[in-house]
Amino acid sequence: MAIFENGQPPRHVLFDLDGTLADTAPDLVAALNHTLRSLGHSEVDLGVARWWVADGSVGLIQNGLKITKEEARSSPHRQSLLEEYFRNLCTQTELFPGIRDVLAGLEKRNIPWGIVTNKPQRFTKPLLAALGLDARPGSVVSGDTLSQSKPHPAPLQLACEEMGVPPDAGVMIGDDLRDIDAGRASGMRTIAVTWGYRPADQAKGWGADRVALNPAELFSVMGL
Repeated sequence: MAIFENGQPPRHVLFDLDGTLADTAPDLVAALNHTLRSLGHSEVDLGVARWWVADGSVGLIQNGLKITKEEARSSPHRQSLLEEYFRNLCTQTELFPGIRDVLAGLEKRNIPWGIVTNKPQRFTKPLLAALGLDARPGSVVSGDTLSQSKPHPAPLQLACEEMGVPPDAGVMIGDDLRDIDAGRASGMRTIAVTWGYRPADQAKGWGADRVALNPAELFSVMGL
């Protein structure tokens, strides 16, 4: 069943970045392990730490050093992690399997797409360039482009303005509740994906209009 009641496909699509388009966990966890080694701590396994990526550098430092979120937010080790990550932004990062086909399919159908991420611009721009996506999105809104970030709807509204499309004619796709809340607040349809950094059973409880288990399902869910 298509995501719009009239059976029409979306006029535009917005994507989250980390955990939705790109698997950035390997490079983020590598930066965490670099920081842990410098402090004389043992490394953490990617299979465990990838679930910490949903909460960014704060979550990585909080869990890696077993400190509180407040301590992690102000920790100098968080800044060390970010500097190491900046030096190795796209060493192991790749688009999730099937995502290139999804983006190409949207472009073939002349459906504009954009990216709205909470990742700071200093990381977003070079990462997209390394992935070959810097010139393709109709809009890229980073976490510090505005004073508000997801789950606030303002970043999505800005992306729609830049693409010249009404929010209520489009779809927001993401792997976090913040994506779904931001999409709903902006009047967009929403699709929660289960291949990112939150457990699949959580994604199914966010109240999204649809849930996609893999990128290939996105076409049918959107009525394409």
